[in-house]
Amino acid sequence: MGPHLKIFPEYPQTMNSAASRRRLLLTLGSAALLGLSACGGGGGGGNGELGVSWAEVSGSNTVTALKTTDTLAGTGAEASNGKRLTVHYTGWLYDQRVAGTQKGAQFDSSVGKTPFGFTLGAGQVIKGWDQGFSGMKVGGKRTLLIPASLGYGAQGAGAAIPANAALIFEVELVSVQ
Repeated sequence: MGPHLKIFPEYPQTMNSAASRRRLLLTLGSAALLGLSACGGGGGGGNGELGVSWAEVSGSNTVTALKTTDTLAGTGAEASNGKRLTVHYTGWLYDQRVAGTQKGAQFDSSVGKTPFGFTLGAGQVIKGWDQGFSGMKVGGKRTLLIPASLGYGAQGAGAAIPANAALIFEVELVSVQ
C-alpha cells in the first residue's frame, strides 16, 4: 500500500468524534460477523479445524476395537449379563494429541457422587460398557478404551461428545447383585 492511499477517508472537521467511533465500531463489528459466518463461525464440530472431523483430529478413527486394561484386580463377585452393577466412572474423549494418557476433555464422572447402577447386557448403557464390565470383579478398577462404534457413534451425545468420538473410561466395580 503506497503512502498516498488511506484506509479510511478523512471525515470533515465538523464530524463528531463520538459519531466517528460509533460508525467505525459498527463497520468493524459487521465485518467480523460477516467473516465468521463465511468460515462457519466455529460452530458444529468444535475442533477448530475447518473441514476436519473430530475423529480425524483426535485420532478416534484409529480406535477400532474395545480395549480393557485392569489397573486393580477385584476379589468380589463377578460381573455377568443380567446382573445389576453399581459402578464409579470418569469419562474422557480419546485424543491422541495428549501425550501419555490420550485423555482429552473430561465429559462426566460419578466419583465423589452416588455410584451409577445398571443391568449388564440389557442395553441400558453403551455397548462398550456392556462388553467392558463383563468378567470384572467387585473392588476391581479397569480402563476402557471404547471405539465410537461401541460408544455414541455418528450421532455423538449432545455438546460434550462429538460424532465418531472414541472414549476412555476409568471404572470401578462397586457391587454386583
